Amino acid sequence: MSLDDVYRQVVMDHYQHPRHHGHLEHPTLSVGLHNPSCGDELHLDLIVDAHGVVRDAAFEGQGCSISMAAASMFVDRVRGKTLEEARQVVESFKDLLRRREADRSLLGDLEALEGVSQFPARVKCATLVMNAFEQAIDRIEPEGGAGDGRKA
Repeated sequence: MSLDDVYRQVVMDHYQHPRHHGHLEHPTLSVGLHNPSCGDELHLDLIVDAHGVVRDAAFEGQGCSISMAAASMFVDRVRGKTLEEARQVVESFKDLLRRREADRSLLGDLEALEGVSQFPARVKCATLVMNAFEQAIDRIEPEGGAGDGRKA
């Protein structure tokens, strides 16, 4: 079995059996995004504590296998990480898709989406969840902290 086959299996497993799929009852941050170029839709909920740790995360949406698998992989990867660590995951993944040097040790299953870099139109699918994450955490006001119960 080739590495490409293994990566395809990882992507399909996350697509068919998404991790942390659904809504959180009382999210600290919540954001929805739509990719008009392909129709993918994603809603991301995060619970971030006062110390800036992602205590829980979940997503719902509909879209292609790449966007839904990426959402499952990303949410699974950032749970329990600080916002800064999660940002590093985002940057490393985007570097991977831009064919730049990336810290692969941060990516986990997200590395299976490296081949998406060959299809520029699909990069938007793979990064939809990360764009939602960035929009959500950009709404946190420094003086308010992440754990004050506000929704983005």
